[in-house]
Amino acid sequence: MAQLGNQGQFLAFDEFGRPFIIIKEQEKKARVKGLEAQKANIQAARAVTNLLRTSLGPCGMDKILVSKDGDVTVTNDGATILDKMEVQHQIAKLLVELSKSQDDEIGDGTTGVVVLAGALLERSLSLLDKGIHPLRICDGYERACEIAVRHLESTSEELDIQANNHEVLKKCAMTALCSKVVSAHQQKLADIAVEAVLDVADLTRRDVNFEHIKVEGKPGGSLEDTALIRGIVIDKDMSHPQMPKVVNDAKIAILTCPFEPPKPKTKHKIEVTSAEEYQKLYEQEQGYFVKMIEDVKNSGANMVLCQWGFDDEANHLLMSNNLPAVRWVGGVEIELIAMATGGRIVPRFQELSPEKLGHAAVVREIGFGTTDDRMIVIEGGTSLSALTILVRGGNKMIVDEAKRCLHDAICVVRNMVRDSRIVYGGGCAELLCSIAVNNEVDKEPTIEQYAMRAFADALEEIPTALSENSGLNPIDTVTMLKAAMNEDSSKRFGVDCLNQGTNDMKELCVYESLNSKTQQLQLATQLVRMILKIDDVFAPSQYE
Repeated sequence: MAQLGNQGQFLAFDEFGRPFIIIKEQEKKARVKGLEAQKANIQAARAVTNLLRTSLGPCGMDKILVSKDGDVTVTNDGATILDKMEVQHQIAKLLVELSKSQDDEIGDGTTGVVVLAGALLERSLSLLDKGIHPLRICDGYERACEIAVRHLESTSEELDIQANNHEVLKKCAMTALCSKVVSAHQQKLADIAVEAVLDVADLTRRDVNFEHIKVEGKPGGSLEDTALIRGIVIDKDMSHPQMPKVVNDAKIAILTCPFEPPKPKTKHKIEVTSAEEYQKLYEQEQGYFVKMIEDVKNSGANMVLCQWGFDDEANHLLMSNNLPAVRWVGGVEIELIAMATGGRIVPRFQELSPEKLGHAAVVREIGFGTTDDRMIVIEGGTSLSALTILVRGGNKMIVDEAKRCLHDAICVVRNMVRDSRIVYGGGCAELLCSIAVNNEVDKEPTIEQYAMRAFADALEEIPTALSENSGLNPIDTVTMLKAAMNEDSSKRFGVDCLNQGTNDMKELCVYESLNSKTQQLQLATQLVRMILKIDDVFAPSQYE
């Protein structure tokens, strides 16, 4: 094989001596170094943050996301937007992971943490142009973040959860919901979120197990029809249309074994050569079915929930023996039903006994409108440790967004149970931190004071974005708020996004969890530190 004049072209011969040309495309390894790499990374991150900036706050705009399959999602939740975006740049992917970390740990504030990270990166550009080393910028940001977190902790207010102060919990949930699509129904959804969390919370250990709260959605009706059911809702119906639709004082056999004859574990072959042999085989199978029904009846059960399916023969026997049954119940639902009813999951019919049955006040099948959709509702179990929130909405898109909003509200209430300290929203917490950091800048004798001042300026990006999204003049609003807070440090002023006539966030009851706010500051600072320390980017060639 000989190389031709053009780079990447080679002359070769096959087994018959016929020549052919091999063209090998070679891409040069794209390499960006030093300051250029840092600026390119910052620009990529700003492109993502500018996209989310308009979705911040109660007046933030929604985004419509279309998947490759044509599925449409309308949301202003930062984590959902970034998760469904096809981000290709490596630095932009770090912002996606940042939002996911905030969502996993806190559940709320996913948009704010990305906007704050973008503001910190934008301020670092001017510092880099001044010749300040990236590590010095990172150190300044770290010191400023520590000052901000300490100031938030010292100015936060403690909420007494044990004193049944549920109204403040409701206000915190409403603050999380006011920026969502479902803001028109935020009061009802906040009530549901608070009730659900407090019902499953262990206040002595300050712990909430999310596995005990199940959120189900069914298109149809309106958001006003959303309800909290102290029990379990499963998206199934009775296995036979003539089975009773309501079972009072239900004694439930929770099975993970199928209603069918046992299958041998080795391969075998059965030859049926006569009608008598066929009849004998049929009677043997009937005997298996009858024995299974007898085991269920002898245990005292009057209802069966089975993880597996069963054929028409078993279904007919269950119906004729007045045993309502539900088949193909998922594994997660099986566990929740066992917790809610106090029953035991039974893997074999021989192990069925009265003490392993679950108990519920009523099990009923409900329908929706004029459709054939049915769901099974299990209420009044022996334990209230499993709840279901049934979300209704005009279409699937509204139901999905309402489920995401409820998740955020539930997470906010959960965080308040874990750490009941609160700060005030509307940009108030960020302005307090900005003032505190600026007051400490003059005490810093090193070059890090430039980075600390930039950190304080970046914190003002949150109230600035809230003002812009609310149709207010951002410069006038932020200047007025800072002046008012300097005059009276005891007041908690923020952006009046909904034009309610006052900037006092305490009066407007705009509360946020201290844990959420400190997590935003720390995660954003850590990510910016990681990005600023990158000075070399390698793009591998397509062909090695």
